[in-house]
Amino acid sequence: MYSKLIFSTLIFFSAFFFAQNSKTANTVLMGGKPVHTYAKLPSVNKAAPKFTLTDVTMKDQTLDSYKGKFLILNIFPSVDTGVCSASVRHFNEDAANIPNTVVLCISKDLPFAQKRFCGAEGIKNVVMLSDFRSDFGKMYGVEITDSVMKGLLSRAVVVIDPSGKIVYEEQVADISHEPNYEAAIKAVKN
Repeated sequence: MYSKLIFSTLIFFSAFFFAQNSKTANTVLMGGKPVHTYAKLPSVNKAAPKFTLTDVTMKDQTLDSYKGKFLILNIFPSVDTGVCSASVRHFNEDAANIPNTVVLCISKDLPFAQKRFCGAEGIKNVVMLSDFRSDFGKMYGVEITDSVMKGLLSRAVVVIDPSGKIVYEEQVADISHEPNYEAAIKAVKN
């Protein structure tokens, strides 16, 4: 009798805990076909979730590493794809002209690949960060949970103001498309 009661109680609390801690999956497209991400992006006017990512020198960088600056998080699957590398180049050009702003280009690529890409392309105005050993993709909702891209990050842009509040977010509807660069830049200048 007691074992059934204990078992039922454990099942109830397990289900309750799971329901409280689960996120709602998000659907985006990849070349017109649906894929799912872990959750939706964090909302505008909310505090940006803290993160720890790895830079090209294998050092940890956190949200607090850039405190007091506008941050543009350029999030994408891999720098070794055409659209992803185009977004890094585009933000590299834009970042040179925006005061008190840092562009963080974030992917699951290893820091060695990111460093190689920046050296070959002459990229100097953005910071490349790797999510290869953190939970950034889940915290920001951008980790792809199915398809051949499972485990990589979807294409998104998040702008964080100097106080750490999100002022703009874009989950690009189709991963094969570039983000709205102008809207991200405008969010920093407003």
